Amino acid sequence: MRLVEKKRRVCEKGHTFFKSTDCPSCPTCDKENKPSSGFLSKLSSPARNALVHEGIDTLQKLSLYTEKEILNIHGIGPASLPKLRSSLEEEGLSFNKLGGDNDDQ
Repeated sequence: MRLVEKKRRVCEKGHTFFKSTDCPSCPTCDKENKPSSGFLSKLSSPARNALVHEGIDTLQKLSLYTEKEILNIHGIGPASLPKLRSSLEEEGLSFNKLGGDNDDQ
């Protein structure tokens, strides 16, 4: 078993945390910023942060992407897809089946 060295970090708000990667997200800040409702509230912090970083903060914007495009975003894993699919379906939406250029957001 290989031990991973975790580095001590301090976020902009002064929270101390340890990470083994270069990911700058602070677990304490992530908990404080977690939405209480909406589709983003159903996701893990890495998945939520990845979508927000890409400018995908509404179901309408999410519906412009294919499942494959969403999975290609760093921080999104296959476990997020059923939650995202379900949220889209609740609003009568779905993932884009055709794909295409989503840079115009």
